[in-house]
Formats: sequence, C-alpha cells, structure tokens
Amino acid sequence: MSKRAARQGDHNNQGALVSTTTKPFNAIGDDGFQADGSLFGRARQPRNPLSHAQIEIVLSRSVAAVAVIFALQTLPVMLEQLDSRKASAAVPIAIVLALVIVIFVTATLLRQGIRTSAGAVSAVYLAALFVWPLLMLDPAMVLESKPWLWYLCGVATSCAAIALPLGWAVVYTVVTPVAFGLLRVLPSGGEAENLLAMLDTFYAMLLGGTVLIIIYVLRQATTRVDTAQSNALAKYAVAVRHHATEVERVEVDSIVHDSVLATLLSAAGVRNAKGAELAAAMARSAIIRLQAASGERNLDDAAVTVSQLTARLRSAATSTGVFTVTELCVAGVTLPEHAAEALYSASVQAMVNSVQHAGPAQSRSVTVGSDDQSGCVICISDTGRGFDVSSVASARLGLRVSIHDRVATAGGVAVLRTSLGHGTTITLTWPRPDEQNVASGDQSAEAEGAPSRRGVGPR
Repeated sequence: MSKRAARQGDHNNQGALVSTTTKPFNAIGDDGFQADGSLFGRARQPRNPLSHAQIEIVLSRSVAAVAVIFALQTLPVMLEQLDSRKASAAVPIAIVLALVIVIFVTATLLRQGIRTSAGAVSAVYLAALFVWPLLMLDPAMVLESKPWLWYLCGVATSCAAIALPLGWAVVYTVVTPVAFGLLRVLPSGGEAENLLAMLDTFYAMLLGGTVLIIIYVLRQATTRVDTAQSNALAKYAVAVRHHATEVERVEVDSIVHDSVLATLLSAAGVRNAKGAELAAAMARSAIIRLQAASGERNLDDAAVTVSQLTARLRSAATSTGVFTVTELCVAGVTLPEHAAEALYSASVQAMVNSVQHAGPAQSRSVTVGSDDQSGCVICISDTGRGFDVSSVASARLGLRVSIHDRVATAGGVAVLRTSLGHGTTITLTWPRPDEQNVASGDQSAEAEGAPSRRGVGPR
C-alpha cells in the first residue's frame, strides 16, 4: 500500500474531461503554490503522557530531596554522639552512609543508576544498625538520646521501596524498624523502655509502609496507563491501515468510473476516424492516471488558490461548450492541494453527468465562491430533466464514488438537490461545515427530493 493512500484526500484525481485539455495546478499561473496559505496548520505534537519511567523519576527525586533534608538534620546529632563512640570506625561508617546518599541524589539528577544507588543506601544503613553497638567506647554506657540513625530510618525504607521488588521491599520495611527497636532497648541505643521502643518500631514501620504503598500504587497505575496507551496506539494503527485501504478503494473506483469505463464506452461507440482518435486519447489519459495512482507525491504542505481551481474548472467547462463558470469573492482564499483536486474532480464529474444524463437544458452553470470558514463552495447546476434518486441503479458510481466519497474523503461535503422536471444542483463545500449547518443542508436536500450526505445515490 502506498503512503499516499494513508493521507486524507484524493491527491491525483482528475475528471474525464480534463485528460487532454487542462494542466495541473502547478502549471497554471506564474505564482505556483502558496504553501503558507493553507487552511490547515501543522498539527501540534502531543504532550508526553504520564508513564512509568516519568513517575519513577518523580518518586526517586522526591526521596532524594527528603534524604538530603534528613541528612542535614542528622548531622548535629551525629557530631554530638561522636564522643561516645570509636572514632576510627564510627566516622568511616558515617562517611560511607553520607557518600551513598550523595551518589543516590546525583543518580536521580542524571537519571542513571537510580535503583542501584538506592539499594546501596538501604544496605549501608542496615549494616550501620547491626554494627552500632560494637562501635561504643563503653558497651555498658547508656546513650543519652536516640541514635542518630533514627532520623535516616525512613530514608532507608523509602530507598528500599524504590530499589527492591515488592516482596523484598516489604521484608526490609519490617526488618529494619524491628532492628532499630532492638537497638533502642540496648544501652548503646539509649536503653529505652519496651513500650517506647515498640512505639518507635511501629512508627518507623508505619512510615516506611506508607511510602511503599504510595510507590507501589503509583507504579501500578502508570503501568496500566502505559499498557492502555500501547493498546490505543495499536488500535489506531489498525484504524489508519483500514482507512488507507478505504481511501485507496475510493480512488481506484473513481479512476475506473471516470477514465476506464468512459474510455471503454467511447471506444465501443466509435463510428468514424475522429471518434477513434478521441477514444485513443482517452485511453492514453486513463493509462497515465492509473500509473499516477500507483506513485507517491508529497502534497502535504502545498496550497492552491481558489482562483487557480476556478481556472481549471473554466478550462474543463470550455471543453463541454455548455457550462458557464462564475467566480464570486474568492480573492486570497487558498485550499490544500488534495482538497482542491477532490473538488475539481468531483465538479468535472458533475458536469459530465449533466451533459450525459440531464438532456437539453436552458442553462448549465458552475459557481465558485467562498464561505464564512474561509473555505470553498462550488455549485454545479442545470435546468435539465432531473431524475429520481431511488431509480438509480446501485452499480452506478458517479454520484456515490466520484462525487460524494471523493469530497468526503478530502474533508468536505457534497449535497444533491434534484427532482423530475426541475433540474439538478450539486453543492460541494470544503471544509465540512459544522454539524448544525450540515443537518440543515441535509434537511433542505431531502425536502427537495434528494438524499442526505450519508445516502447520496449513485448516478
């Protein structure tokens, strides 16, 4: 499938009357395309969604900030208790603990090695708890206050929640406060009463458990968000492929109806040399269009003035010899090229239908104007015999594919008004009006005997 099929619009469609008499847009006038006048600006890039990776950064940096605050709060207490401990061992342990905290903070800023450094903080803290009694100058000496490790217990359990799987994090959140509680009843821990030690233990366990629950819940939520986003993108990709297939089908149907079938019918009705020459020219044009349909053109940024579109329509109308083209207040109005191509091809097909099926008519006209949305409105009308929409065979593709589907694919709308004996009017509007205007247009169409946008019958 070509890339062009995935774009909204029928970029390369041309009507049957155009094959030997008109030029593409880039050959009309000296100004060429006006890429800065497109009605559609470039799409804004979507904001980054909430994701597991982002929440990990937020959580780790939050814990790092708390670690810095508590470490600064611990520093005076650590210096005060240094006299009662063996400096040769106590100081290196304090330095190592401070160093791993600094490494953890740095890792959160650099977004690298976060879990490893958080695990190091938890491991060093737990080791410091176990060796604390061994570092006292006098094992029987009662510490006057809580060990300074108390202030870092929440930091250690929070780092464990970040670094470890859920099961091991739960174990650490229980074991570490219990180890501190046991230390608290020893002389090196202040020889606190059992009740006070239990309160300290449960407080530390409650604080660590709360942090663990918050981290776990946020991780689960963001994982679900990432999964939902991946599923949505996958479904969107499938929808895009289906849409691309549908656009390709509409284009091929339009080419077959506008060029191939018309060429075959002309060839079947050849009665003289001039007719044979015209049929050969139409065949060459059909081959060129089929070849162009398989190619790729990048027209996303190209813009076409409505005046250029009118010039092409006037050239096509001249070939019929029966249509007059009127341009109304379109100065400065531009369209994306794919929309202009769709409107042009649909208008030419409407003129072809009028010439072939409407019979004698006092007037046939094409009016090109703009609307309040800075878009384009093309009205193709005749005073011919009209027709009954319900009597048109479903195998006919003129209205359904070459006009309605083609304009709808480009983002516009085609409205048909016709009744027996009162002529036919086809109004092509781009971009699609708001729903209220579309609804009122459909009602007026149905009131005059025409189908709505969703049910335009083929002709």
